[in-house]
Amino acid sequence: MIKLRPVTLSDHARICDHREEMFREAGKAEHDLAAMAAPFSAWLQPRLADGRYFGFMAEADDGEAIGGVGLMEIEWPPHPAHPEDCRRGYVLNVFVEPPHRGQGVERALMEASDQAFRDRGIIYAILHSTDAGRPCYERMAWTPTTEMAKRFA
Repeated sequence: MIKLRPVTLSDHARICDHREEMFREAGKAEHDLAAMAAPFSAWLQPRLADGRYFGFMAEADDGEAIGGVGLMEIEWPPHPAHPEDCRRGYVLNVFVEPPHRGQGVERALMEASDQAFRDRGIIYAILHSTDAGRPCYERMAWTPTTEMAKRFA
């Protein structure tokens, strides 16, 4: 049985670890991960404390956090996908420890996330996916969009 609980401030280090491992598995360079670590930690701390970053941890029977998902409510102008709402849900930091993959943990985390957004009245959410994660999201009715990106600097 998969046990989920809301993230708390005490999950700070685990969320940082999961994020780093998520990007490592996606092929990001170690120097980029090292450069991100301290700024992400500093960014996360106040958002966990005040609830702007919320989400869930999946726990093993012994209480160890084996997976997690982060959620945010972000301001966004009304859009054809949500014409009367000026916000979107944002899913980030989805990670399940390798020994626990394929056991429904990611699905449970994502279903809890869907419900958390519904409970907040959010009708549209986005996420960025790795190639490995895309099939799981598509099975849960997530669809690709036309988003592109550009870095300035």
